[in-house]
Amino acid sequence: MRRHGGDEQHASTLELFYDLVFVFAITQVSHLLLHRLTWEGAGQSAVVLLVVWWSWNYTTWVTNELDPASVVVRLLLIALMLASLLMAIAIPEAFGDKALLFAASYVAIQVGRHTFLTFAAADRGTIERMRAGRILAWFVAAGSLWIAGALAEGAARTVLWLAALAIDYAAPLLTYWLPGRPRLSPESWEVGSEHFAERFQLFIIIALGESIVITGTTTADLKLTTARVAAFGLAFLATAALWWLYFNLVATITERRLAQARNRTLLARDAYTYLHVLIVAGILLTAVGDEIVIAHPTGELSNAELVAVVCGPALYLLAHVALRLRMTGTVSGRRLAGAFAALAVGAIGTFAPALVVEGLLFGVLVAVIVGDQVAGARREIRGEPSPLERVGAAG
Repeated sequence: MRRHGGDEQHASTLELFYDLVFVFAITQVSHLLLHRLTWEGAGQSAVVLLVVWWSWNYTTWVTNELDPASVVVRLLLIALMLASLLMAIAIPEAFGDKALLFAASYVAIQVGRHTFLTFAAADRGTIERMRAGRILAWFVAAGSLWIAGALAEGAARTVLWLAALAIDYAAPLLTYWLPGRPRLSPESWEVGSEHFAERFQLFIIIALGESIVITGTTTADLKLTTARVAAFGLAFLATAALWWLYFNLVATITERRLAQARNRTLLARDAYTYLHVLIVAGILLTAVGDEIVIAHPTGELSNAELVAVVCGPALYLLAHVALRLRMTGTVSGRRLAGAFAALAVGAIGTFAPALVVEGLLFGVLVAVIVGDQVAGARREIRGEPSPLERVGAAG
């Protein structure tokens, strides 16, 4: 039931089918934030997004090694899909009446998956069983806090869930250390770079697709005016700009750096497991901002609405800066400048209508894209290698 070594694998139709649940899950998170546009609502939405991401992320690490053609693996993913759908259904009331459904579904996903890996997918005495058992122990520890938090109320629930989330996210950094047990080395995991990178790139597509869905459904439910059609057009073009900024160079360079890394596991952990969720958060927040602008294109934005509209593109660009810093040790000046420019648009948004703010933010994204293209043209004129060629030469 494990993949055979040799040629690189690509995402299977089963994995793409599994991902469909997360289109709905990401949409649920964006609606949660939109309906609770406060600092408390933003915090709750962040917790829910991190939970959704963590459940998907671990399944991706697992399917990087398992054979999707195996009947047992297919049944496992279908079961995880059902649990993920239940978790997504509970998202709007995750901190309310459906807290137990949300937490129990998440714990069932994590504990159930790694119980299977520990006792069914790995032979006794193998490194695969050892590492799966270690991860399972961490999930059980965090899971007890998730369930306890669901049974608690108010501030106690928040505290318990934040503690559980801290355990979940700290585990990979500590390589799933357990007292009295020998430490696992990062080399205990095998990362097929092409399949692994492709899976995370597809999640970016999921997030962008959710943005398209929100743009379309919001516009369809409202009366069409000239301003609203303009807002719709800008929202779509901004989503296209987000796609361009990531897939034009960033995705390919990150994948090639991973393939050439000496310690591939640590780089995959940092670049994909941790940093890519910030990219997803930027896309999600941008989608929420698009929905706000389409709903009220000619009105001035409230403080909360302005923060949401401006911070989406800024967070997205800052996530790119962090990713490049981890992958290459250098800072992306254009994206950093773009992030600050997006935040500066917020000052204009205190007196300008929403449509103007959206137009200026789109202009910032276009400026970064143009900067990338101009820099590439100048390198070509000087006869310097492109970033892709430099990565290839480094290998």
